[in-house]
Amino acid sequence: MVKNLNVGGNIVAAGTLSATNDITSSGGNFGNIRIGITNDNEIDTTTGNLVIKESWPSQIRTVFGDHKRCIDTYFSTYPGYYFTGDSARRDEDGFYWVTGRVDDVINVSGHRLGTAEIESSLVLHSDVAEAAVVGYPHDIKGQGIYAYVTLMSGVEANETLRKELIAFVGKDIGAFAKPEIIQFAPGLPKTRSGKIMRRILRKVAANELENLGDTTTLADPTVVEQLIENRVNK
Repeated sequence: MVKNLNVGGNIVAAGTLSATNDITSSGGNFGNIRIGITNDNEIDTTTGNLVIKESWPSQIRTVFGDHKRCIDTYFSTYPGYYFTGDSARRDEDGFYWVTGRVDDVINVSGHRLGTAEIESSLVLHSDVAEAAVVGYPHDIKGQGIYAYVTLMSGVEANETLRKELIAFVGKDIGAFAKPEIIQFAPGLPKTRSGKIMRRILRKVAANELENLGDTTTLADPTVVEQLIENRVNK
């Protein structure tokens, strides 16, 4: 007899019968499921990384053929908790608000910066068509800001524009958000559905070129070759 069991991670969850009136919230605890927020300094805080402290029977526990990867990804960061990979905050009513992916947050000299905020600032510049920001290892700051920038058609990439964009971000957000490195890129590595493969951008920025992972889903694999060839952080 074959028995089919539905299982899911943090993406598939139970609907709550007593939801908040503010539908933009992610809700709160439901039944025996207990959610929490933690970080490196506090086990239970109001802002930090989202974890599931007490879960439901069908939550993911392993990956077929790669149990260690499952444990390392979801259960090793905060032992005893299931780490979703999301950052979040909890409001005064006990409801949770997901604020972004942890791997899309850069810690620069103690400042936690969302990459989306820096990207949004860059694309406000009239010469910028698209931007993607990642962190890279920095000897002093822990992480530095590495920005890949695609310019508008007809705009020439040069050192003057690079400095102008760095100053532009500093004025818009603050000096702490200035990119250390800007790499002008004709294109960004995207899947066929248009999603930017940030994993590749992080690898290139960190000069970790030995294993870029699966690139078969890229719409244009030649983009990666161009990024590697023209990388600034050599």
